[in-house]
Order: sequence, then C-alpha cells, then structure tokens
Amino acid sequence: MFNLKVYFLITLCVLFWSGNFVIGRFIKDDITALELSFFRWFFVFLIISPILIIRHKNILNSFRENFKILTLLAILGITTFNTLLYFALTATTSTNALILNSTVPILVLILSYFILKQKIHLYQFTGIVLSTFGVVFLILKADISNMLRLEFNQGDILIIISSTAWALYSVLVKFKPKDLNDFEYFATIVTIGLLLLLPFYLAQGYSMQKELAVLKNNYLIFLYVSIFASITSYYLWHYGIEKIGASKTAQFTHLMPLFGIVLASIFLQETLEIYHLLGAVFIAFGIYLSLFYRKNPSL
Repeated sequence: MFNLKVYFLITLCVLFWSGNFVIGRFIKDDITALELSFFRWFFVFLIISPILIIRHKNILNSFRENFKILTLLAILGITTFNTLLYFALTATTSTNALILNSTVPILVLILSYFILKQKIHLYQFTGIVLSTFGVVFLILKADISNMLRLEFNQGDILIIISSTAWALYSVLVKFKPKDLNDFEYFATIVTIGLLLLLPFYLAQGYSMQKELAVLKNNYLIFLYVSIFASITSYYLWHYGIEKIGASKTAQFTHLMPLFGIVLASIFLQETLEIYHLLGAVFIAFGIYLSLFYRKNPSL
C-alpha cells in the first residue's frame, strides 16, 4: 500500500513534466529556449530563497565539502537537461522527441548497472522493452510505415544529450550529500545551476524592455514550469528515487506520451483512437512487470 502512494506521486510528477513538454513546443515562437530555461529557474530561485537565507550556514558548509558532486548534479539536472530540451523542441518534431525521450528508462538501467553495480533482472528488462514498444506504437499510430517518414536532425541529437544528462543525474543523485535535507539540496543545485546558466543568458544581449514584455505576457507559463514542472516535480522525482530506486522511477517517463495525448484531447480537441488505447495497454503492462511482477526472485 505504501508503494502505491509512491507510484501515484511519481505519476503526478510525470504528468507535470508532460505539461512542461507541451509548453516548450507550444511557445517556441514567442520565447527563446534560453529565456524559458533561465526565467524558469529564476522564478524557482525566488520561491526557494527563504530556504537559502534560513539554512545558509549548513548549505555553505556542505557546498565546501561536496563542491564536485553538487556542481555536477546542478550541471546535469538544472543547467543542461531542460535547456537542451527547450532548444531541441525548437528544431525537432514532438514525435521524434517523444521517441528519443523514451530511452531514459533504458539509459538509467544501463548506467545503474555500471555505476551502482545494480543487477538487471529479466522481468525488469522485459517490462522496459514492452513499455518502450508501447511508446513507439503510440507515436507511429500503429502504422510501421510511418517509421519510414521520420526525419532526424540536430534537434534530435540535443534530445539524446538531454535524455542522457537526465538519466545520469537520476543515477548520480544517490551520491548527494547526506547532510542536506531534500529542500536544502534542491535550493543548492538550483542556485548553482542558475549561476552557471546566467553567463549564457547575458551573452544573448536581451534588452530590458523585451524581457519585461516576455515576463508580462507569459508569467502564467513561468509560474507553471517553476511551481509544478520544477519544485513539485523535482521533489516527487527524488522522493521516488529514494523509495524505489532510479531504475523503477525512470520507467514512469514512458507515461509522458500517453499523458501528452490525453492533454491534447482535452485542450486541443484531438480525437482518441483505438491505437492510443492499445499503446496504453503495452505501457501499463510494461510498467507492471517492472514494478510489481517478480515471480522468481532469481530472475
């Protein structure tokens, strides 16, 4: 029963990230990828600043002792992942992005094997393969000939890099400093990640007038990606990794295209088709195998 609570919270996390994915593609012509990424984390920084003020001594002490791992985690999870994702969504189709993003669970499984020396169980691998098939089945609309029409570009390479960065982050977060609680840790990597992102943002030479207009016209978007796709989702993702491990938590990313389809049907009036339901069955069964089924512990 306890794990069901964990699974629900991770599902909620992925739902919020699905919204972030849709937003990144939707506003690509109105806000640059760097603006979206910078203001996302700037708003987060403002919201969590009381933690930095109240707990600054403990945070500074931990940063001095754990400079390397905290900086690496900030680069992977804050500076790199979402920034490259937003850039990718300006150059590639959502179809390509969803296919390539579905490699995250596999990457986490492989990285966990090499870095954490975790065994890859047959039932777990089978579950990931099945849910990956379900994702591809959904995106190709149950028509294999659609695979021949896919065209890959530089945006797809950025998706691969960002997915790898997130997979590596999800594995390495196991080594985050023990002397920081979850909120202190998040405040620390957000601050480091934002400072590393700042020079790239300033180098663009945006005018103050333009940026004020961007904030005024898109403040609801920034609030969503900051509160739901960042603070809430990052906490739930780390909670999942802490309770059930990185490999099982990563499997939930296969729900993203399914949530994307549901969101599109609600907000864009797109029609749900039979292949959507069939793809959902493959994804659900794959997740079931990875999380619940373990008939033979030796597998």
